[in-house]
Amino acid sequence: MTRVLALLELLQTDAGLTGTQLADRLGTDVRTIRRYMARLRELGIPVESEGGRYGGYWLAHGYQMPPLVLTNDEALAVVLGLIAGERLGLSSTATARASALAKIERVLPKPLREPLAAMRDTLSFTAGTVIAQAPETGVLLSLAQASRSGRTVDLRYRSWRQEQSERALDPYGVVFHAGRWYVIGHDHLRGGLRTFRIDRIASVEPRAESFTTPAGFDPVGHLTAALAQAPYRWQVEVLIDGPIEEIARRLPDSAAVLTAHPGGVLMRTRAERLDGVARLLASLEWPFTIHSPDELRDSLRVLAGRLTTAAERLPEGLPG
Repeated sequence: MTRVLALLELLQTDAGLTGTQLADRLGTDVRTIRRYMARLRELGIPVESEGGRYGGYWLAHGYQMPPLVLTNDEALAVVLGLIAGERLGLSSTATARASALAKIERVLPKPLREPLAAMRDTLSFTAGTVIAQAPETGVLLSLAQASRSGRTVDLRYRSWRQEQSERALDPYGVVFHAGRWYVIGHDHLRGGLRTFRIDRIASVEPRAESFTTPAGFDPVGHLTAALAQAPYRWQVEVLIDGPIEEIARRLPDSAAVLTAHPGGVLMRTRAERLDGVARLLASLEWPFTIHSPDELRDSLRVLAGRLTTAAERLPEGLPG
């Protein structure tokens, strides 16, 4: 079936190819091409042909292909992409993802539709769904298009302090990171390189001016460096008594900086809230010593109290 669909694609793009030419394109023989043509006609696709040495094949004039024709592998790839996009926070909206899945399932034949529906309903991920900060679809697409074409845009932006501003931006690239979308580029208002969360952009309007992205500019590298330098309320240092290789597998670079230390592994991280750091440390299997801040000890005590209460709680109706 895969080659039959490949043949159909050739008929759409290169009408008039002879049987020999089609056989060469598909790596088969003319007799097989004739069999494929018969199969297409059985499916109701009007394939016309002209005999003779220079005759060829084409689709009937005015024939419109169905909106979606996928092989099993292609359909599986699309469905898995939609599901993974939702779990990773990539989907702009849950409605769009559900609508796309529904459209795909409607046009697929039943023998393929049912296994894919089973995959959708039974597939599990080891990581939980990311709660994404979804941007407006038109804003995201406009920024991507402006970045590719090198076109300056006007933005209406809302900062985390809820301050509204209008500015011109040369968008160098769009990056998805940890459930959020960002655009990185030259901000004309500030006169330098800036990073903006796309879900805080209300509108994007292209300008007549164009720009050239600096050679070798790495949007991902810039974003990770910018986020690492962002101000946080707490600077955390904890000495963990365990092997650095094992600890590194539990604490990726995005969570903390690990350094070998005579007493174990020194973990440095920053946080806006200490309760999250307390939960992270509690999930580790190795002893640790808090260097700073002292307030982290209070967060751990609160967490320990909650765990103790939960451990001592009995089901209703059982004696204490």
